Amino acid sequence: MASTGLFRLPASCRGVLLRTTYNRSPVPSKLYQSHGRISATLVHTGTQRQLSLVTASRRHFHPSLAKSNSVTANGREGSIPTSESDSLPLETYQQPKTGLLSVLPASWVPYAELIRLDKPTGTYYLFFPCLFSTLLAAPLAIPIASPLSVLGTSLLFFSGALIMRGAGCTINDLWDRNLDPHVRRTRLRPIARDAVTPFNALIFTGAQLLTGLGILLQFPSQCLFYGTPSLLLVAAYPLAKRVTYYPQFVLGLTFSWGAIMGFPALGVDLLQNSAALTAAVFLYTSNIAWTVLYDMIYAHMDIKDDSKAGIKSIALKHDKQTKQILSGLAVAQIGLLAGAGMAAGAGPVFFVGSCGGAAVTLAIMIKKVNLKSVKDCWWWFVNGCWLTGGVISAGLGAEYLVQFSKRPGQDDETKERV
Repeated sequence: MASTGLFRLPASCRGVLLRTTYNRSPVPSKLYQSHGRISATLVHTGTQRQLSLVTASRRHFHPSLAKSNSVTANGREGSIPTSESDSLPLETYQQPKTGLLSVLPASWVPYAELIRLDKPTGTYYLFFPCLFSTLLAAPLAIPIASPLSVLGTSLLFFSGALIMRGAGCTINDLWDRNLDPHVRRTRLRPIARDAVTPFNALIFTGAQLLTGLGILLQFPSQCLFYGTPSLLLVAAYPLAKRVTYYPQFVLGLTFSWGAIMGFPALGVDLLQNSAALTAAVFLYTSNIAWTVLYDMIYAHMDIKDDSKAGIKSIALKHDKQTKQILSGLAVAQIGLLAGAGMAAGAGPVFFVGSCGGAAVTLAIMIKKVNLKSVKDCWWWFVNGCWLTGGVISAGLGAEYLVQFSKRPGQDDETKERV
């Protein structure tokens, strides 16, 4: 059979042509291990171009690369690392040696990591709106809620935040099981590294949701009516990252839901009390602005990997305008918080403590955070939770105590009415 193309040429010509085309130094070979699989990487030296051939399971690549088992150069089937750090071997998973996870049985550790038990900041961010609404609603209750009822309600909310944040993380990791291996910060999550199968994670999610339902049933019955719709938002957030550059807004709708729940939890009927309803709406929208603000800072930690993996975020969309947007969100948050206080009849203690304190802490954070530093973004994400959330809670708590002290004998008055 006759040859065609290049192979019609004499052998000597073919050799010259091939040597001219591939006139490079010998190709060193490196063997990397990532997620329990072996990847062979060939790197040409002595030239500005690189050729990477990565052999791995298809699930390690973004869906846009599903047509091939390899990543080729020049962006034809996927991008290749352009920085020296990106081409370094990835770290392998190490069993926790310190902290809470180190004392758990080895079989429990992946599930504890799945719910981020060792990273509780997300639980605090979910809890703070519940605490805000509880403290804001307490003076509106008839009679005014006692400190013990406020404390008991807050503890219930915290346990619910712990469980539901874990359920949300599990759902998120199920959605992102094909994306997480591409992001350095998430590549060793339990599902991404095959420590937990998707089926077991689904069963685990069901158990968490049933536990959350059990906690919700400890509140007044109307809380079930107000709390159930939030489950739709919990499931929708991971999907939002695929279709919009503003998934942080969906996260805000989800994480801020507790700003509504404190009112029915203390027996304040939002449908019958227009002042309470207005306060709840203002507080909810204020927390949405806060969530978008802190999660935009958080998103900057993954901005390079998100871009490569095709994950959308507000940080990617508005990278150059981030601080201006953060400032606008801070102004919106404080203004809406003030509106909630006005609707609820709050006094100067709230406006100075909560609104003034939030303004100061947010201004400091926005000015000082270095958005190009992963470490700095993480520090402000973690500590900003306590700085801003703490001063808002302190102002609301002080305002509640002031109003409680001005209305003694509430129990006696209630008995007389009965």
